[in-house]
Parts: sequence; structure tokens; C-alpha cells
Amino acid sequence: MTNNELMKEDLKHIFHPCSQMKDYEKLPLIPIKKGKGSYIQDFDGNEYLDCISSWWVNIFGHSNDYINQKINEQIQDLEHVIFAGFTHKPAIDLAKRLVALTPEPLQKIFFADNGSSAIEIALKMAFQYFKNKGESRPLFVSLENSYHGETMGALAVSDSGMYKEIYEDILIKAIHAKTPSLHDEDVAIDDMRRVLSENKGKVSSVVIEPLIQCAGSMKMYDASYMKKLRALCDEFGVFLIADEIAVGFGRSGTMFAIEQADICPDFLCLSKGITGGYMPLSVVMFSNDIYDAFYCEYNEGKSFLDSHSYTGNTIACAVANAVLDIFENENIIEKNQEKIKLINEQTQKFKTLKNVQEVRQRGMVCAIELQGYESNRRINLEIFQEALKKGVYIRPLGNVVYFMPPYCFTNEQLTKMIDVTYEIVKSKL
Repeated sequence: MTNNELMKEDLKHIFHPCSQMKDYEKLPLIPIKKGKGSYIQDFDGNEYLDCISSWWVNIFGHSNDYINQKINEQIQDLEHVIFAGFTHKPAIDLAKRLVALTPEPLQKIFFADNGSSAIEIALKMAFQYFKNKGESRPLFVSLENSYHGETMGALAVSDSGMYKEIYEDILIKAIHAKTPSLHDEDVAIDDMRRVLSENKGKVSSVVIEPLIQCAGSMKMYDASYMKKLRALCDEFGVFLIADEIAVGFGRSGTMFAIEQADICPDFLCLSKGITGGYMPLSVVMFSNDIYDAFYCEYNEGKSFLDSHSYTGNTIACAVANAVLDIFENENIIEKNQEKIKLINEQTQKFKTLKNVQEVRQRGMVCAIELQGYESNRRINLEIFQEALKKGVYIRPLGNVVYFMPPYCFTNEQLTKMIDVTYEIVKSKL
């Protein structure tokens, strides 16, 4: 079948995410037939460089031979089993490896199947921890311009405009403090102190996206803020939840962004890159102290009752172990440093364009913020469509063009990604 034939069949039945479906009357919906390495290919034979890792998940590109092998091996033995009352070796191995990779206090893991669910679990666990100790702390604090997911709890702690506004009447209580990505770091810390002081004894946790507010137009801030925030959370006796769903597994330049601040959060949420884009999986990591608050006789009512049908899915865990194998065997973090440097050097030319407000980068994430366009002009769609014609798939966030390529991109592919985008942005002057 052709792209056009499949698009028509799709639009008869499917409601796509983050889409105004009416747009597809004019904006082509592209059916993808296959992917390999850095490229995806449609049914008409067109190839596109996947410069956003298919929504930030395919960190090793598409159809990785080693991951494919490990999936096939696992399928021969066990595809899935209920994770209540049963366990399996892929989950045990993955838990041990994640504990070894993260700060020592993080000794326990709760499995889920997507990023939003991980945030929900951390929020629920933080609230119930204090409830189990006789306190009710119904408030959560996050940063302005934040995004933590679209289930109801995750949405409540997000500051995501149109995604959230319509549901305000039915969301849990959250307060947004100033973000260091938009304000001076000390101003942001002072505002967080104000929020925690005014609501002392009512806040259970502060949740942040370390270093990069990804869905928030790729706004970035320094690791020094996290260090100060960790101290502030300790001072007020509230938990710190680090949402590394998007920035974990090398995106920030280190395996985890928290490493750059040399801190340990009370909860660490991981997903996306954990399975290299193959399978839905997420984990919440926390300390033995938090774990102990739920350890009781069944009838004491302090158990943490949260479950998902695919919790600890066997294939997903096997894939995640394969991803960690690749990090270890191919020295990915160190190799990425050269690519980080190349991206930095080659994106400097954007700064010479009058329609570019800022170029910012953290690790393997780079953003070019545009300026000078009317609010009703969808410059992102213009850039998206023109780049596709040149075989480059980027998906700007409003007036912010960003790159988040798979780690398998060659220097030549990185250069093509940047050069094609530069010429398109330049043509929009």
C-alpha cells in the first residue's frame, strides 16, 4: 500500500496523540514501514533521519541487532508473568544493575510501564509515607514550565498550559515555584524557600526535571540549582523526586543528570531510554527508609497498593538489560562526548541569524529558540514539513527547534541534521 492509502485508512479510526486531528486535512500523516539505525522509512520508500529519537526513546536507533537478539532469546522462554507473587531473572538482574548505577541510598525499585505511571507512583508513595507516619501532607511542589506526564497526578504537578487547564477542577493540589530555567538561580531558590515555608508541614514532595525541562521548550538550568534544592528539601523535611524520564540514560551527557549535581533524590523516576524505544517500561527508585514505611502486616493498612497488568514485563526487562549491556560494552557515555562537542561547534552558526534568540545545549540535547514571528504563525509546522522534504525528521516545540538524536548518529548524519535545519531557519528570516 502507498502512504496515501494507509493515511486514509488510519484517519477513519485513529485519534493520534498531541494532535489536532483537523490538521491532517492539510498536513500529511506519514505511515512508517520500517526503521534501521538512524533512519525510518515510509511506504513510498522515502527515508528520514530520526533526529528526535522517535519522541526521545530510541537512544540506539531503530532495529538494533543486539537488542533484537536479546528479545528473540527471551521470547523463547517467557514473554510475561504476573508480577504479584512471581518474579523472574530479567527483572532481578535489571534491579541490581540500576541500583549499582545510581547513588547508594537508592536500593529499592518499583516497576511500572510508562513515565506518567512512574510519576504517579512516586507522588502516591511520597504522600502515603507521611500518612503511614500519622501526617497528612496533601501538597506537591514543582517548577513553573514543568512537564511530568498526562495522567491526572502527573498532570497536576505539571505547568503545561493547554494540556492541563481544562482539567484544573479535578486535579490534586500542586504549587509551582519559580524555575531556574527562566529566572536567576538564587531568585528561584528563594521562591522555593518561600513556598516551602508558607506551607510547612503540608508539602510531601518537590518534583523536578533535572537540568532540562524538555516539553517546556527545552529550557535548561545549571546543576548548582539541584544541589541547593536538595539542601532545601532536607531543611524542610520534604522528599525530592527527580523526574529523569526524558533526560536519563545519557541525554544530559552523564548517565543520569543527578550525577552532575552530586546529589541523591529520594525518588528517581526512569523510563523512555531505559528500553531503547522497544518496550514500555518505567521504574521508581527509592531508599530502604521509604520502603520500610510500607513494610507491615497485611491488616495494618500501610501496604502500597499500586499495580499494572504489565508491571515488570519480562521482555521489557530483558530489553532494558540489553540497553545497559550496550552502554557498558560500547563505552557510550564517553563516545558521546565527541558528538556533544560536534553539535556544540556546528550549531554556533545559528547565533548569527537575526531570527534566533538563543542556542542552548546540555549533553546530547540542543535547542534553537526562534523569535520575531506572529503568535498565530505555526513556524514549527513550516520547518517540520520543509525538513521532511530533505530527509530530516525534526519536530519543533512551538518556536523552539531541538535536536535529540540517537547515539548511533554518525558525524556525517549529525552534520546533515544541523545543516539542513540551519538552511531552513535561515530562509525564514
